[in-house]
Amino acid sequence: MNKKVKIFIILLIVIILLCVGVILYKVFRDKFKKTAEVDTNIVNEEDNVIEVELKTVQTFKGNDRPIAVMIDNHKAALPQGGLNNAYIVYEIIVEGGESRLMAVFKGQDLDKIGPVRSSRHYFLDYALENDAIYVHYGWSPQAQSDISSLGVNNINGIFESESSFWRVKDKSAPHNVATSTKKILSIAERKGYKTTSSTKSVLNYVANDVNLKEGQSADTITIPYSDSNTVKYTYDPLTQRYQRYSKGVEETDWSTKEKVTTKNIIITFARNATLNDGENKDRQTLYNVGTLDGYYITNGKAIKIKCEKTSRSAQTVYKDLEGNEINVNDGNTFIQICPIDSKVIIEGNEEDQDLVTDDNNI
Repeated sequence: MNKKVKIFIILLIVIILLCVGVILYKVFRDKFKKTAEVDTNIVNEEDNVIEVELKTVQTFKGNDRPIAVMIDNHKAALPQGGLNNAYIVYEIIVEGGESRLMAVFKGQDLDKIGPVRSSRHYFLDYALENDAIYVHYGWSPQAQSDISSLGVNNINGIFESESSFWRVKDKSAPHNVATSTKKILSIAERKGYKTTSSTKSVLNYVANDVNLKEGQSADTITIPYSDSNTVKYTYDPLTQRYQRYSKGVEETDWSTKEKVTTKNIIITFARNATLNDGENKDRQTLYNVGTLDGYYITNGKAIKIKCEKTSRSAQTVYKDLEGNEINVNDGNTFIQICPIDSKVIIEGNEEDQDLVTDDNNI
């Protein structure tokens, strides 16, 4: 075999190996691409490519420290600003049959929150369990004392500038104080409060849909705090959200005019009583430590739950009746902490029997 033939054979072998390598590369590349695309979840029918979008919880993420703001809930305070942006809103009874809200925000940039109102001491428990900076405009004697004794990082708007907590002209005093997240964070930094937090969410949010298969139909929820103060929610199956009404008013946002809606509702029954704080203003106290009865409501269904809180600063754990912590749909949540004897009504469709709470039904 002469030298030219040998060179030709060697070149032919090299070419064959290169072709085989290219073919193998394309095969493994396409196989890897399909494997990666299956992990990513969007169906593209034209190209027959299946992508699966990995879901992550959006309601509670990042390391921004939560901000808890006391919100006025008097009829003259409506509409309120920022409720749709809060990951949790707590509503609890106060004096005179009224209730007050505490909206908890995380990583939000809001120009107008409010109307901001004064503190009541039992709201501190829920600011603490969220590791939140607590924002209010004034305080009751018990709240002032507890803020000090519990070491709550708080901002009292009464002691801040009018540029940070300002009175608006479209509402009357005392229902007209507003603030913003930028102003709150600026004050927090001045006071030396930490503005990041690694505290986990109080609620066990999950990315996949939570459908309460064993639950009762819940299309309309009525929660009376007193004879003059009733909260109502109506379910929209198209959006899978609940529209909120307070004192017969369909709630909308102060700035955006959008309807106030929620993905989740948690009802907790807790005993309240008149507090003797020396001012004779009928202020209330709340007995919320221990195991309390309640409901979890989402996607048109309701189940009975237990709400366990071992101390004022401990996170509340919400469990089903088998003792398992409930999964909560990724979305905002209104936590309705109502009087223990509140006659809550949960109405479903005609096939389901309505739930009317009393002292014996939970």
